[in-house]
Amino acid sequence: MLRIPYRLIAMLARLAVRSGHSKNLEIIVLRHQLRLLRRQIDRPALNDNDQTLLGAIAAVLPRSGRQGWIVTPDTLLRWHHRRIARHWTQPNRGPGQPPTSNKIRRLVLRLATKNPTWDYRRIHGELAGLGHHIASSTVWKILKTGGIDPAPKRSEVTWSQFLHSQAAVACDFFTLNTAPLRSYYLLFFIDIPTRQAFYAGTTPNPTGA
Repeated sequence: MLRIPYRLIAMLARLAVRSGHSKNLEIIVLRHQLRLLRRQIDRPALNDNDQTLLGAIAAVLPRSGRQGWIVTPDTLLRWHHRRIARHWTQPNRGPGQPPTSNKIRRLVLRLATKNPTWDYRRIHGELAGLGHHIASSTVWKILKTGGIDPAPKRSEVTWSQFLHSQAAVACDFFTLNTAPLRSYYLLFFIDIPTRQAFYAGTTPNPTGA
């Protein structure tokens, strides 16, 4: 093994310090320490932070500036491919649909109870309008599990229940017959929940403009 002359190295080191190149000496020492470590450890264990630091610096350094590193260019390239794959890979989700919250279950059962004529598809549409996006099959299962028929065959439906389930407001004409035998038609609206009537107008010609 060739022995390096101590005096020559010391002289070169003093010249480097005097000329302001002390950082180059630090780099030489660090690289030599890496060589010492590589003699003892064949494949050092690197964690994610080690790979991130080395990979980010290697991306901006020229290939000549990566001489003496403990990782090869192929290893750096493999880390890069793995990082890209991890970035674009969607997180794994368990099999099947996510569980439905108790809040949604109670709302489905409440809509079915309050509106006996609604089937599971109508309830699904109302939920979507309220901002709850679940599958119509989920609504069907919730009704079945709750002991409610998903189709509108749950009970005898009264006229009042039918109106409540279909609309909030109804309207109609009724006729006023005067002494000169002239008929007037009065249009009115009624609010179903409160049963409050609203007068809209009177006309002798209900089919006109």
